[in-house]
Amino acid sequence: QVRLVESGGGLVQAGGSLRLSCAASGIIFRINTMGWYRQAPGKQRELVADITRGGNTNYADSVKGRFTISRDNAKRTVYLQMNSLKPEDTAIYYCSAATQQYYGTSGEDYWGQGTQVTVSS
Repeated sequence: QVRLVESGGGLVQAGGSLRLSCAASGIIFRINTMGWYRQAPGKQRELVADITRGGNTNYADSVKGRFTISRDNAKRTVYLQMNSLKPEDTAIYYCSAATQQYYGTSGEDYWGQGTQVTVSS
């Protein structure tokens, strides 16, 4: 099995910063794309940012210039640096990892349990 554990959420004032981390563990041959998603109350889960194994990144328009995604392949960890936070960034943030457990097998998406980010005005 593959387990993803997020950390770093919390309560912050508008304009502040938070850094989320997500570490993968378990039976893992290779982790391909890793990403961060968020879900606000009453809304659908949406992509915040993702990053390929080679470091290519993709961001939602709403976070471009404020958030930075990065990863450490050796540590099997993905990070999300969030700056200039706004109340509308309030949501549960989930990490995902497209993971091959064994050589030659197809990848499967795994998800963390989520971490709450609350931005007060």
